[in-house]
Amino acid sequence: MRIKSISVVLIATMTLASCGTTKTTTSTTKTVTQEITITTATNNIVAKKGEMKEAEIQTWPHTDVFTDSIPGMSLDKAYDFVKNKQGKTVIVGVIDSGIDVEHEDLKDVVWINKGEIAGNGKDDDNNGYIDDIYGWNFLGGEKGQVNPEQLEMTRMVQKWMPRFDGKSADSITEADKTDFELFVKLKKIIDEKNTNATNQVAQYSTIKQFVSKTNDTIQKMLAGKELNLENINALTFEDQTLNQGKMVMMQILDSGATIDDALEELGGIVDHYSNQLNSQYKIDFNGRLSGDNPYDITDTNYGNGYVIGSKDDEMHGTHVSGIIAAKRNNDIGMNGVAHNVQIMALRAVPDGDEYDKDVALAIRYAVDNGAKVVNMSFGKGYSPNAEWVYDAIKYAASKDVLLVHAAGNDGSDIDTAENFPNDSKDKLIEFADNVLTVGAMTRFFDEKIVASFSNYGKKNVDVFAPGLEIYSTIPKNKYKSIQGTSMAAPEVAGVAALVRSYYPNLTASQVKHIIMDSGIEFHKEVVKPGSETDKINFDDLSVSGRILNAYNALLMAEKMSK
Repeated sequence: MRIKSISVVLIATMTLASCGTTKTTTSTTKTVTQEITITTATNNIVAKKGEMKEAEIQTWPHTDVFTDSIPGMSLDKAYDFVKNKQGKTVIVGVIDSGIDVEHEDLKDVVWINKGEIAGNGKDDDNNGYIDDIYGWNFLGGEKGQVNPEQLEMTRMVQKWMPRFDGKSADSITEADKTDFELFVKLKKIIDEKNTNATNQVAQYSTIKQFVSKTNDTIQKMLAGKELNLENINALTFEDQTLNQGKMVMMQILDSGATIDDALEELGGIVDHYSNQLNSQYKIDFNGRLSGDNPYDITDTNYGNGYVIGSKDDEMHGTHVSGIIAAKRNNDIGMNGVAHNVQIMALRAVPDGDEYDKDVALAIRYAVDNGAKVVNMSFGKGYSPNAEWVYDAIKYAASKDVLLVHAAGNDGSDIDTAENFPNDSKDKLIEFADNVLTVGAMTRFFDEKIVASFSNYGKKNVDVFAPGLEIYSTIPKNKYKSIQGTSMAAPEVAGVAALVRSYYPNLTASQVKHIIMDSGIEFHKEVVKPGSETDKINFDDLSVSGRILNAYNALLMAEKMSK
């Protein structure tokens, strides 16, 4: 997305009123077994020089680092390796926001519950869910309805308000002291966030209005001429405000964006901060639409089969699903990582923080209905009912299901910072060996290889995968490039599904370690996420110190399966 770059251009140009086992590292440079050679060392690779075309950027995650000098996952080589093999269909559960199962590039790869008869109001397959044709919508609501929600910290403050609001520390009992201190801390954060959001909405609304008004004026003056740098530069104004607007528009066009791009992205920024004010940090807000008690794990009779959500307001789940499995080689849109895949839609992530109950039950639904890989591109810093999710993760492990989780986008070390869900209560010992936590990387095979926003952790992030400028499906048969560890996780989920398709005898734990151990190496210093100048060795950012590689993963799976 260009939101940040365009907004930076505008702010800079204008002066206006003011996101079970001990964790150990393995290291293998080259493994030779019979005719299979797995090469992971990249010491002699020189980063690609020159600008890449837009079409090249849109497919960069699928490139091969050894031939293209771009740190993609060698997907063409992977498919060439299995071209004479017969793969089995793998169901991938996607726990996310709404998924447009009607999308032109997804409709042929969507999981359909063959045991259910659509629209008859009955639980035909007796799985506990009525009319769950494509999966389940744990958020509830009417067809096409969006679900804004609070953040978890806001819900915690809301819960504690009757106990602690207006009280001082010396009036709190010893038993309540820990909760009170956290309440005060979170309440202060929420107040600061609301103040900032109020300022941002005002600032960006003013900028958007200014750009829109200037655009209208200049379009009229051009009288049908093309809106380009040359024609705009030829215009002269005595009014200083219009001169300023002219300069802003030229800056936008010079950045490679269009005026419509800028207005759309400015509108997105306004919506982002408005959502913070109206729901995420609003203490008296209640967004729950499903009619259940979200703090009672036994209250399971809720939700519905409307897995699409709002096509106008929810793109995340659709984008994630396309990365994994958009129909390959159909001359439409783009190619997903994996074929032989069916996407099971599990809508459990609102515009805000997901409830632990929804996540736990979504994992269990995926497991019980045949998924062998589950993608979880979401996360939060507080999890009051984490045990429910831990139990669901253990349940998935007992049923040989691999879970792939995005590491998060705070530029933080999650060996110390909290990040849920996770597979370790103490950040040292894993209570299950079926979770892959994924950091995000860029297309630059140099010190900028790690995405600046990506979380990292020598003990709690397992592997890195492409997560910047990721082109994929969005609702209404459209496509867009987005960034985030949310985009890196489905790259891994797609490779995991590919391995499980051709080597179904391998366990979830084996597939996890194949992906970690077969990745390419990068034994160099990189810019540390969250910093502009600090450096850190790439090996110290994850357990494996590796970058996802589909070809190597299949080679290692071939070896291990024998």
